[in-house]
Amino acid sequence: MSKASQLIETKAFAERLRLALQGSGIRPSPSLVANEFNLRYWGKSITPNTARNWLLAKSIPTQDKLRVLADWLHVNPDELRYGTLAPTFKTQDLGTDMSVLTMQDREMLARYMTLPQENRKTVCDVVVALAVAASAKSRQ
Repeated sequence: MSKASQLIETKAFAERLRLALQGSGIRPSPSLVANEFNLRYWGKSITPNTARNWLLAKSIPTQDKLRVLADWLHVNPDELRYGTLAPTFKTQDLGTDMSVLTMQDREMLARYMTLPQENRKTVCDVVVALAVAASAKSRQ
Protein backbone atom coordinates (compact mmCIF):
# COMPACT_ATOMS: atom_id res chain seq x y z
CA MET A 1 0.00 0.00 0.00
CA SER A 2 1.38 3.41 -0.92
CA LYS A 3 2.00 6.05 1.71
CA ALA A 4 -0.68 8.28 0.16
CA SER A 5 -3.37 5.61 0.27
CA GLN A 6 -2.33 4.61 3.79
CA LEU A 7 -2.66 8.23 4.90
CA ILE A 8 -6.11 8.50 3.32
CA GLU A 9 -7.18 5.27 5.03
CA THR A 10 -5.92 6.30 8.48
CA LYS A 11 -7.53 9.76 8.17
CA ALA A 12 -10.85 8.20 7.21
CA PHE A 13 -10.65 5.78 10.15
CA ALA A 14 -9.80 8.58 12.58
CA GLU A 15 -12.83 10.56 11.39
CA ARG A 16 -15.13 7.55 11.77
CA LEU A 17 -13.74 6.91 15.26
CA ARG A 18 -14.34 10.52 16.30
CA LEU A 19 -17.88 10.39 14.89
CA ALA A 20 -18.60 7.12 16.71
CA LEU A 21 -17.30 8.60 19.96
CA GLN A 22 -19.37 11.74 19.55
CA GLY A 23 -22.40 9.66 18.57
CA SER A 24 -22.03 7.80 21.85
CA GLY A 25 -21.66 11.04 23.78
CA ILE A 26 -17.98 10.44 24.52
CA ARG A 27 -15.39 13.19 24.30
CA PRO A 28 -12.61 12.16 21.86
CA SER A 29 -9.87 12.44 24.47
CA PRO A 30 -6.87 10.07 24.19
CA SER A 31 -6.79 9.50 27.96
CA LEU A 32 -10.51 8.84 28.15
CA VAL A 33 -10.45 6.52 25.13
CA ALA A 34 -7.46 4.58 26.50
CA ASN A 35 -8.99 4.22 29.97
CA GLU A 36 -12.39 3.11 28.68
CA PHE A 37 -10.82 0.80 26.12
CA ASN A 38 -8.58 -0.85 28.71
CA LEU A 39 -11.61 -1.56 30.93
CA ARG A 40 -13.04 -3.69 28.11
CA TYR A 41 -9.95 -5.26 26.52
CA TRP A 42 -8.49 -8.45 27.97
CA GLY A 43 -5.16 -8.18 26.16
CA LYS A 44 -2.25 -5.85 26.80
CA SER A 45 -3.44 -2.36 27.76
CA ILE A 46 -3.01 0.55 25.41
CA THR A 47 -1.50 3.89 26.36
CA PRO A 48 -3.10 7.29 25.82
CA ASN A 49 -0.46 7.77 23.12
CA THR A 50 -1.87 4.78 21.21
CA ALA A 51 -5.39 6.21 21.44
CA ARG A 52 -3.99 9.59 20.37
CA ASN A 53 -2.46 7.96 17.30
CA TRP A 54 -5.84 6.47 16.40
CA LEU A 55 -7.57 9.84 16.81
CA LEU A 56 -4.89 11.77 14.90
CA ALA A 57 -4.79 9.37 11.95
CA LYS A 58 -1.31 8.04 12.68
CA SER A 59 -2.39 4.40 13.07
CA ILE A 60 -5.33 2.04 12.91
CA PRO A 61 -5.97 -0.52 15.65
CA THR A 62 -5.59 -4.22 15.04
CA GLN A 63 -8.74 -6.25 14.39
CA ASP A 64 -9.09 -7.46 17.99
CA LYS A 65 -8.86 -3.91 19.31
CA LEU A 66 -11.20 -2.67 16.60
CA ARG A 67 -13.85 -5.16 17.73
CA VAL A 68 -13.57 -3.94 21.32
CA LEU A 69 -13.92 -0.32 20.18
CA ALA A 70 -16.95 -1.20 18.04
CA ASP A 71 -18.63 -3.11 20.87
CA TRP A 72 -17.98 -0.25 23.28
CA LEU A 73 -19.33 2.37 20.87
CA HIS A 74 -22.23 0.18 19.66
CA VAL A 75 -21.23 0.32 16.01
CA ASN A 76 -20.50 -2.26 13.37
CA PRO A 77 -16.76 -3.17 13.40
CA ASP A 78 -16.53 -3.27 9.60
CA GLU A 79 -18.21 0.11 9.29
CA LEU A 80 -15.87 1.59 11.89
CA ARG A 81 -12.85 0.19 10.08
CA TYR A 82 -13.84 0.60 6.45
CA GLY A 83 -16.77 3.00 6.40
CA THR A 84 -20.03 2.33 4.68
CA LEU A 85 -20.85 1.89 1.07
CA ALA A 86 -24.56 2.25 1.72
CA PRO A 87 -26.34 4.11 -1.05
CA THR A 88 -27.74 7.55 -0.46
CA PHE A 89 -31.50 7.79 -0.75
CA LYS A 90 -34.25 10.07 0.44
CA THR A 91 -37.40 9.01 2.20
CA GLN A 92 -40.19 9.95 -0.14
CA ASP A 93 -42.61 11.49 2.31
CA LEU A 94 -40.23 13.52 4.47
CA GLY A 95 -37.40 14.34 2.07
CA THR A 96 -34.91 13.17 4.71
CA ASP A 97 -31.36 12.51 3.52
CA MET A 98 -30.61 9.04 4.91
CA SER A 99 -26.88 9.38 4.21
CA VAL A 100 -26.55 11.56 7.31
CA LEU A 101 -27.49 8.72 9.64
CA THR A 102 -24.87 7.95 12.24
CA MET A 103 -23.48 4.46 12.71
CA GLN A 104 -25.69 4.14 15.79
CA ASP A 105 -28.76 5.10 13.73
CA ARG A 106 -27.97 2.47 11.12
CA GLU A 107 -27.33 -0.15 13.80
CA MET A 108 -30.70 0.68 15.38
CA LEU A 109 -32.41 0.35 12.00
CA ALA A 110 -30.75 -3.02 11.44
CA ARG A 111 -32.06 -4.21 14.81
CA TYR A 112 -35.50 -2.82 13.98
CA MET A 113 -35.55 -4.89 10.80
CA THR A 114 -35.06 -8.08 12.85
CA LEU A 115 -38.21 -7.42 14.89
CA PRO A 116 -41.47 -9.24 14.20
CA GLN A 117 -44.02 -7.17 12.27
CA GLU A 118 -46.23 -6.46 15.30
CA ASN A 119 -43.25 -5.09 17.24
CA ARG A 120 -42.24 -2.91 14.28
CA LYS A 121 -45.73 -1.40 14.31
CA THR A 122 -45.37 -0.59 18.01
CA VAL A 123 -42.01 1.08 17.39
CA CYS A 124 -43.51 3.10 14.51
CA ASP A 125 -46.43 4.21 16.69
CA VAL A 126 -44.03 5.40 19.40
CA VAL A 127 -41.87 7.29 16.89
CA VAL A 128 -44.91 8.98 15.34
CA ALA A 129 -46.17 10.02 18.78
CA LEU A 130 -42.76 11.44 19.70
CA ALA A 131 -42.53 13.32 16.39
CA VAL A 132 -45.99 14.84 16.90
CA ALA A 133 -45.08 15.88 20.44
CA ALA A 134 -41.77 17.40 19.29
CA SER A 135 -43.53 19.26 16.49
CA ALA A 136 -46.16 20.66 18.85
CA LYS A 137 -43.48 21.69 21.32
CA SER A 138 -41.44 23.49 18.64
CA ARG A 139 -44.50 25.54 17.60
CA GLN A 140 -44.96 26.91 21.11
